[in-house]
Amino acid sequence: MSHATSARNARHSATPSVPYHRLRRELRRPVGALGRIGDHAIFYARALRSVPHAAVHYRRETIRLIAETSMGAGNLALIGGTVVIVGFLTLATGSTLAVQGYSTLGDIGIEALTGFLSAFINVRIAAPVVVGIGLAATFGAGATAQLGAMRINEEIDALESLGINPVSYVVGTRIAAGMIVLAPLYAIALIASFAACHFTTVVLLGQSTGLYAHYFSTFLNPLDLVWSFVQAFAMALLILLIHTYFGFFASGGPAGVGIAVGDAVRTSLIAVVTVTLLVSLAIYGSNGNFNLSG
Repeated sequence: MSHATSARNARHSATPSVPYHRLRRELRRPVGALGRIGDHAIFYARALRSVPHAAVHYRRETIRLIAETSMGAGNLALIGGTVVIVGFLTLATGSTLAVQGYSTLGDIGIEALTGFLSAFINVRIAAPVVVGIGLAATFGAGATAQLGAMRINEEIDALESLGINPVSYVVGTRIAAGMIVLAPLYAIALIASFAACHFTTVVLLGQSTGLYAHYFSTFLNPLDLVWSFVQAFAMALLILLIHTYFGFFASGGPAGVGIAVGDAVRTSLIAVVTVTLLVSLAIYGSNGNFNLSG
């Protein structure tokens, strides 16, 4: 009996306690997080390095992705593309900005500055954020789902067996297509937001066209437009890198692809607001880079 009791006590003493397991698991979390950040950084470097090669050697695939990104594909052609979705979003955003701005400024008797809000907020905040959200919800989510399906169907492994670099063919082409589409896409988004704000303020709310145009043209800074495009390109590149990463390394069957899409969308939305904050701090600083006059 004494031998059995001593053996049982030895086993209990050799088994780590529950708090020890919890402590070890908590200590491993930051290490795992750093490892995932490193995986992202390595993949992003490989993807960016593959873009020139993909644009030159896989032109047909890049052109196909440009058409699919801008106008949609299949049953969603012309109504489900990124251009159409972003256009609707910016139209709604510009109209909402006009209504809220006109009403709020009217409470203190300066509703004439609604044109200033359109030129200031649309360029610096509204249009970049809306385009980033639209790009993440359309092209970004689609890229994650496509790459995830290719991964679980072993199509990416088949490309490797054929001697084709999968990062260049499936990731580099999508990044190249997305960046090519972004310039006209963002121009359309800005024009749509300006037009919606002008139509709502002048036609629906009855403000004078000349009054609105005066304050709009006074506070529309060309340099702000340049920085707005830079901000949009930075957000788009980061969104494409994030979504292609999650799709390229998806696992676990169809359910795993769905999880990858959700993780990619959440991460890219955080990236959109983070880039907006950093650009605002870096470019506009504390003074706002404008003078309220005119």
